[in-house]
Amino acid sequence: MAPNQKLGIIAGNGRFPFLVLDAARAQGYEVVVAAIKEETSPEIESCGATVHWLSLGELSKLIETFRREGVTRAVMAGQVKHKQIFSAIRPDWRLAKLLLSLGTRNTDSLLGAVAKVLADEGIVLENSTSLLEPLLAKAGVLTQRPPSEPERKDIEYGRSVARHLSQFDIGQTVVVAEGACVAVEAMEGTDATIERAGGIMASLDSGASALSRSLTVVKIAKPNQDMRFDVPVIGLKTVEVMQKAGATCLALDAGKCLLLDGSDIVISAADNAGIAIVAD
Repeated sequence: MAPNQKLGIIAGNGRFPFLVLDAARAQGYEVVVAAIKEETSPEIESCGATVHWLSLGELSKLIETFRREGVTRAVMAGQVKHKQIFSAIRPDWRLAKLLLSLGTRNTDSLLGAVAKVLADEGIVLENSTSLLEPLLAKAGVLTQRPPSEPERKDIEYGRSVARHLSQFDIGQTVVVAEGACVAVEAMEGTDATIERAGGIMASLDSGASALSRSLTVVKIAKPNQDMRFDVPVIGLKTVEVMQKAGATCLALDAGKCLLLDGSDIVISAADNAGIAIVAD
């Protein structure tokens, strides 16, 4: 993308859209935001960019909006909950046709199909991280404390499990305790998966359990991760959820996971919580 042209942002939930918007404007882009009613924070209205609201099911309106605004390049920024596909949202004719054409309704197939429809209409989706390279996790131990030997063993096992599951687009997060898989991410998202793992461990009989209470969280990118959408992200909330759940270690894929609140802030919070973070 070249500056001094229009850039469309399809905004989901969280801080990701705001970060992309700020970075785009800092690099000279005129930004047009397509805000999703069911997902985007109302605060997007005060961002100073042109904002158009549309429902998650209004694919035709998205195309018409970008065409009217002269947008030919766009990025998807922010999560759109997978479970919304099965909600009461009514798809327009274009999205309904697309959904009926899919063999599976996982994230890759759905968003990949949307990207193709947009491209056919002259709107090219760019990598959502293209403006946020400094926020990608760098390789190595990121925190003051490196993973312990037991945590490293859990990371190795967790990565093996996650790699096998990711090919089915089930989820990107696996939570492990002492070589046992405690929780696997499905539609609920990373933080809810960690919370569920913490609940499972808390329910165990402390006197009878042979498992350590310490959890290791492994969050990976898919083997052929499409960086245009569904990019792995963590933030301060992830660290807070891990601390409450009793998780002491987090493993990421270097260069493929965004630290949304900034690496220094996230790492500092992890250090204060005694959590080790490593990216390989």
